[in-house]
Amino acid sequence: MLRSLTRSSSTSFFFRLFPRSYVSRSSPATARSIRRLSAAGTGSELFLRRDLRLLSAASVGLHGHFSRLSPRAVSTQTAPSSPGQEEEAEKLGFEKSREEFISECKSKALLFRHKKTGCEVMSVSNDDENKVFGVVFRTPPKDSTGIPHILEHSVLCGSRKYPLKEPFVELLKGSLHTFLNAFTYPDRTCYPVASTNTKDFYNLVDVYLDAVFFPKCVDDIHTFQQEGWHYELNHPSEDISYKGVVFNEMKGVYSQPDNILGRITQQALCPENTYGVDSGGDPKDIPKLTFDKFKEFHRQYYHPSNARIWFYGDDDPVQRLKVLSEYLDMFDASPARDSSKVEPQKLFSGPRRIVEKYPAGGDGDLKKKHMVCLNWLLSEEPLDLQTQLALGFLDHLMLGTPASPLRKILLESGLGEALVNSGVEDELLQTQFSVGLKGVSDDKVQKVEELIMSTLRKLADEGFDTDAVEASMNTIEFSMRENNTGSFPRGLSLMLQSIGKWIYDMDPFEPLKYEEPLKTLKARIAEEGSKAVFSPLIEKFILNNPHCVTIEMQPDPEKASQEEMEEKNILQKVKASMTDEDLAELARATEELRLKQETPDSPEALKCVPSLNLSDIPKEPAYIPTEVGDINGVKVLRHDLFTNDILYTEVVFDMGSLRQELLPLLPLFCQSLLEMGTQDLSFVQLNQLIGRKTGGISVYPFTSSVWGSDVPCSKVIVRGKSMVGRAEDLFNLMNCVLQEVRFTDKQRFKQFVSQSRAQMENRLRGSGQGIAAARMDAMLNAAGWMSEQMNGLSYLEFLHTLEQKVDQDWEGISSSLEEIRTSLLSKNGCIVNMTADGKSLTSTEKFVGKFLDSLPEKPSGGQVTWDARLPLRNEAIVIPTQVNYVGKAGNIYSSGYKLDGSSYVISKHIGNTWLWDRVRVSGGAYGGFCDFDSHSGVFSFLSYRDPNLLKTLDIYDGTGDFLRGLDVDEDTLTKAVIGTIGDVDSYQLPDAKGYSSLLRHLLNVTDKERQIRREEILSTSLKDFKEFAEAVDSVRDKGVAVAVASQEDIDAANKERSKIFEVKKTL
Repeated sequence: MLRSLTRSSSTSFFFRLFPRSYVSRSSPATARSIRRLSAAGTGSELFLRRDLRLLSAASVGLHGHFSRLSPRAVSTQTAPSSPGQEEEAEKLGFEKSREEFISECKSKALLFRHKKTGCEVMSVSNDDENKVFGVVFRTPPKDSTGIPHILEHSVLCGSRKYPLKEPFVELLKGSLHTFLNAFTYPDRTCYPVASTNTKDFYNLVDVYLDAVFFPKCVDDIHTFQQEGWHYELNHPSEDISYKGVVFNEMKGVYSQPDNILGRITQQALCPENTYGVDSGGDPKDIPKLTFDKFKEFHRQYYHPSNARIWFYGDDDPVQRLKVLSEYLDMFDASPARDSSKVEPQKLFSGPRRIVEKYPAGGDGDLKKKHMVCLNWLLSEEPLDLQTQLALGFLDHLMLGTPASPLRKILLESGLGEALVNSGVEDELLQTQFSVGLKGVSDDKVQKVEELIMSTLRKLADEGFDTDAVEASMNTIEFSMRENNTGSFPRGLSLMLQSIGKWIYDMDPFEPLKYEEPLKTLKARIAEEGSKAVFSPLIEKFILNNPHCVTIEMQPDPEKASQEEMEEKNILQKVKASMTDEDLAELARATEELRLKQETPDSPEALKCVPSLNLSDIPKEPAYIPTEVGDINGVKVLRHDLFTNDILYTEVVFDMGSLRQELLPLLPLFCQSLLEMGTQDLSFVQLNQLIGRKTGGISVYPFTSSVWGSDVPCSKVIVRGKSMVGRAEDLFNLMNCVLQEVRFTDKQRFKQFVSQSRAQMENRLRGSGQGIAAARMDAMLNAAGWMSEQMNGLSYLEFLHTLEQKVDQDWEGISSSLEEIRTSLLSKNGCIVNMTADGKSLTSTEKFVGKFLDSLPEKPSGGQVTWDARLPLRNEAIVIPTQVNYVGKAGNIYSSGYKLDGSSYVISKHIGNTWLWDRVRVSGGAYGGFCDFDSHSGVFSFLSYRDPNLLKTLDIYDGTGDFLRGLDVDEDTLTKAVIGTIGDVDSYQLPDAKGYSSLLRHLLNVTDKERQIRREEILSTSLKDFKEFAEAVDSVRDKGVAVAVASQEDIDAANKERSKIFEVKKTL
């Protein structure tokens, strides 16, 4: 629910043209790891909803579900005409511009134009129950004050028909949405929703249409102050500060080196058009934005004449136009469509170079923390689809997998730790290409630049390996056949593909129809050879392209404190310029805003937001067909589901024989399996073989507490997918990866360690709430401790030590990796999970049997008991940042709480009311949320990009009193219940259903128990809220707090509350 997913850097907001890696190693997975960015933990972890959604999408690493080239549509044939629909459209004020049938997504697409305003509407009809609506405005900014971003937040804070503080939050509380959010791009703003329930879907559509066209924010300066920025002064004697949700969000963005590089790249490549500024907002510029400019931006651009509207799914296409006509008919035509056009950046006559600083911690050798990136703007004019397609292939060939030559050569050079800001970015008007390294020594920067250019020259001269081209081709075609967008609605993926052309007044159908261009490209490669296809692209768009900007980023340990000091100086001057009367008025205005923020909407106002009834909710959960059997003595779970001739499979191994001291090495073991070679195959050959024969293989650890048991679930999961006809290849390759890969390549392993450390350091800066959550879990239960050892601060500390150890004791490390393999691989405790149609499952069994017969009967080690914890203590982890991540957690089972389904409803309500209002709206944090892990009993509070620290902890501690004082009416309670059911019943694709069933099996979650919890959710009462207050009080009284924060804020907290935190420095 971190509502605004700002996309204003040069790095693609979504996955690039192709999936970046078809053989991937997922981070260690836990049954809670993904819920950290949800608004409020609904407790639905029992139903394994959010967990499986992420794991299904990310673990195999091939879904690329936001990919511009994901396989959605191919046909160019004209669709049969629909005279009835056309007549209705004419009556409603629309004229049909075009109609086509898009065969691969089995959709009929009609493009309409609203005659009065010129608004264009794409209406896509098919049998997909996950309906999608979106309205997109072209919103090019002229400065970096963040107007588009602040407006995107603000329009959802009340409207003409829905005059609440935040109808958006009411929808979060009480709808069955499968998607509800908004995006700010550098040149456009998108407002999409999705739902499988038709009534709910049109409720969402109406709220969003009213929000964008008739928002209250243009008449209410308080919304602008809350979401954008304002001066805050609690008392005339205190210091003035800046507050605002977007202001603090962007402070967090500008604390992350990778994000800073991305923004500098975009602005350096396009200094003369709208991409030369930051649509998300630069914290230094945001306070320059006035309310008048804010209002004018909405008036100018949020008009039907400047809108593109998208409908998709199985709802009535005429009803779509009826809903739209009620809004669009209220407007006349506007020149907004012309005034919002994005002008192309003219190509430079020669290359340019930029050197910038980024905030860095004071520890470590800063001379080895430079970043260098080469960036090209490829063309003044938008590229045709054929060229884009070829560039997408080229991008994947050069960088898309660990075996890709440009990626491999850069990482093996030892000149840097990891790639940064690398690949094709094709979502804006002009396509860009970037490649760079971070973790570079200051004296090696020039060598990196030279290596990039010489490698590109070599690729242009020599071309690509035939197997590499075949592997890339299979990856793309598999993705087309699979059409797997993970938890992201397919219709929204289509919309974002289409809008990439449509927003620039180009053909919205073109991105949906690429089978012919793909066939043409394949034919060219077959006839002329891949070198004839790709080498001219490297020559033209990169090597001979003068529009190149080299960016060097230098670490500066003083930059963060300098920026804070600059801000303080500005605010001190502001205060010094004020009279006593001015200060008193500012203090009064601060209190007025806070009071408005913390005053709930009246019950009468809340009733205006449309919602469902409990009668609309199924009384039973959805059941996944599951047959439990065995093959050669190994348990096998079969899920008979239509998968379009694709087999999804997981092989699960138990970690019960793994020695505790080897646990931190496990993620690197998983990566080594996929990125080292065998006796007969180099890792490049193995990687290409997987790409040619399958849809991807991944290996990763999974840990979770188990409800009612002191023994955690600890597994290693091998995931794979292929066409059913390639099932034998899939299992043969899984066996090869598990049993034949040799741990002998010290240099590659050293790369893995450096890359992992760089990734963890980036995660600590950008997702500190996840680090804090993992740290608290590790203090409270064994499964949390295991996970933190593999994906938390302890893991980062381990990597620092391991980096030195590789050269000193490689033989010992190699031996440990081999010991992990023999401890894991065994038929004993193994489980196989398969998802496909029944006939395919049956035909695959012989390959499964052969695979299982190759496994050892028993693991090498004895049974290990996992019962470790970190010491219970409050910790503050210091990072160079302008915002904080604040957590507090406790085990409510230990305090006597007995699991009840009502806890999911209550947790969601706490997050969407108390924490939203106090931590986000009033406190200015980008996010405030809570999570209840019903497996372990851990209830946790977390904040994201938070300007506060102790104040946020005080809010957490006040949750029990909030619940005791709560007085909710029947409508509010019904909304909370319905919203919780929406979380529990989230839409899933077949692979996610099969994986969900596997996780339930591993965690002993039965269908009977799911039914009990559902009944408890549906019968939740106000009494349950009051009683839960005691459980939350135990977190206040016995819980632990972990903050990832700046040194200054930690020092202030320890001074105010007598060393409340034990301080740890990591960066």
